[in-house]
Parts: sequence; structure tokens; C-alpha cells
Amino acid sequence: MITVELARSLGAAGVLWEPAPGDRFTIDQPNVVGEVFWISHLTIDVHTFKGQPLLGFNGTTEWALDSVTLDTALWLPREDQLRELLGDRFAGLQRADGQWTVDVDTSEGRSQFCDPDPECAYARALLSIA
Repeated sequence: MITVELARSLGAAGVLWEPAPGDRFTIDQPNVVGEVFWISHLTIDVHTFKGQPLLGFNGTTEWALDSVTLDTALWLPREDQLRELLGDRFAGLQRADGQWTVDVDTSEGRSQFCDPDPECAYARALLSIA
């Protein structure tokens, strides 16, 4: 899974999140960060209140949280979402010696980004072009 630090970097680089069922996130607050939540119509749903999107916790899920704003939630994109964000620049994914390597095409040629976790390698590649 992508690290909180890389997720923060993606947000700071301007990668936008439109919450949808199946997305995972954490609440970027010291006492909660690291807890991973998934958007689902059964437990956590996207609501709008006074024009602002909220992630609403339905029922008694997770210590009876009512809702959190998107600026408090930190998106933890999945591998397929990161690959989609790379678009046509994505050139390949390989595994060797315990590392995943993502190849991307840039204006300077092909670049490689490595990490033991494939989602982190994708995130590093995305940060290079964001």
C-alpha cells in the first residue's frame, strides 16, 4: 500500500481525488493517521453538505464518527488508479531483486522508479510528472 508520506506528496503536487466506492483513505490527524478506511455504500459514503463533499460514516462505524471533510481525508490510491493517472506515459512494470520498477516516458526519455511496493513505485513515477 502507498505510504502516508507519498499520499501527502501526491496531494501537495495537485493530484486530485474524486471519492468513489472502493477508494481507500486515512484521516490525516495525528491520533487516527494509519487507520485505513474504504468508501462503501454500506459503511462510508460520499455526501454533500452546504456544497462541500463529506465522507459520512454510516451507523456506528469506527467510533461513531459522523463525517470528515475531504481536506482531512488523505486518499491512498490503489495501483490501478495510479497507473491510470500516469496514462500514456506508463511504459511498464517489472519486478527484480525484491524491487518493483515502473517505467515512464517523459520529454527527456524513459525514466524508472523503484520501490519494494508497486504502489509506491507508481506514486514516485507520478510525482515525477505531476
